[in-house]
Amino acid sequence: MKNHQLSIRRYPSYTDSGYGWDQKIPNSWKEARVKNIFKLVTDLAPDDNNFELLSLYTSIGVRPRKDMEQRGNKSVTTDGYWIVKKGDIIVNKLLAWMGAIGLSEYDGVTSPAYDILRKLSDGIDQRFYTYLFRTEKAQSIFKKHSRGIMDVRLRLYFDKFGAISVPFPPLSEQKSIAQYLDTKTAQIDRKIDLLTQKATQYGNLKQSLINETVTRGRDRSVPMKDSAIEWIGEVPEHWEIYRIKDHTYVKGRIGWQGLRSSDFLDEGEFYCVTGTDLVNGSIDWSYCYFVSQDRYDQDKYIQLKTQDLLITKDGTIGKIALLNELPLKATLNSGLFVTRPLKTKYKNEFMYWVLNSSSFRNYIDLTKGGSTVQHLYQNVFDRFLYACPPLSEQKAIATYLDTKTTQIDQIIQTINTQIEKLKELRKTLINDVVTGKIKVTED
Repeated sequence: MKNHQLSIRRYPSYTDSGYGWDQKIPNSWKEARVKNIFKLVTDLAPDDNNFELLSLYTSIGVRPRKDMEQRGNKSVTTDGYWIVKKGDIIVNKLLAWMGAIGLSEYDGVTSPAYDILRKLSDGIDQRFYTYLFRTEKAQSIFKKHSRGIMDVRLRLYFDKFGAISVPFPPLSEQKSIAQYLDTKTAQIDRKIDLLTQKATQYGNLKQSLINETVTRGRDRSVPMKDSAIEWIGEVPEHWEIYRIKDHTYVKGRIGWQGLRSSDFLDEGEFYCVTGTDLVNGSIDWSYCYFVSQDRYDQDKYIQLKTQDLLITKDGTIGKIALLNELPLKATLNSGLFVTRPLKTKYKNEFMYWVLNSSSFRNYIDLTKGGSTVQHLYQNVFDRFLYACPPLSEQKAIATYLDTKTTQIDQIIQTINTQIEKLKELRKTLINDVVTGKIKVTED
């Protein structure tokens, strides 16, 4: 097979299928129940074994746990685990309907939470069925046959899985299909990986641009001085170093005034901005709740104004939004600060970029508190140090970063669109080949 080129075309004739995989399948194909193709294997590993511990990941398939330990907890012992042989299919009963099925390329053991399927004869290419079982059509069939009162508790047990009828092409076609998909999906995956790396590089470029511009400005010829702040480094000689508290109004909703769920209305005159409303540096007003006049009037110091800068202080902390518009009067929930410049020392258009710098992100990571829910406390936020240029330079810096980051964001969006198209192509290709809509042939 390795010495031949594989291409695709339509099958010459089709017949009706009554098992839900597709309306028609190729005439040359049969159908068979899963239990007549695979057997359920329950070989227990011996005590004190040193077998390779394997785990199944929905996105990447079966992998040795030692290679992926950062993704989950390492098991203390594998006594009583299922023995897995290379070529077995591992099924996560709980997530089979979401595609948690993978072909093992390793010998080892895995959790009893999984089912181990082993082919019943040499007339089966398990690679073909791994592709088939991960299609959207298969997932919908698996969900239908799973047991449970809600999605999070659905389980596909082998008595139900084994009774499902599936397409059964001749072995030669199973092999051709598997070989073709191995080659084509690898090519697509390489393209996706390269584009993902490219998008990451542009993201890093954007962040570097922000970091450098808010600490050095745009004129690289000006004399520099040591800021004496490790995370800032050298700054233009005529810039000043300030704490947030020196020239900033910072206010959040007082804890005892926190809003209850009953305060949020479907209709009303006043928006209440929460952390989830902050999207890509601005407010998505379509997400906002409404609150009553009493709740809006409760604290006049957090009644929002155009050009206010908001920052989340609870949960996903450090999200920033600049209010370029205010469609209706609005107030804050307890999870955010509103900030405004005092004494005209800076413009919020400039501060927006300071708070989007790596320096501020790193500061948050080092100083955030809370045992379960993370918090950015106001006294901590107040101590953040930043480099402050004259107002005229601030405006130029903000305008420059607005333009340049928008250009980079557009490039990243284009790359991400290409990635999504490739993912859709991959999914469609697999589905069409394993269900017989198109035929794999040797040139």
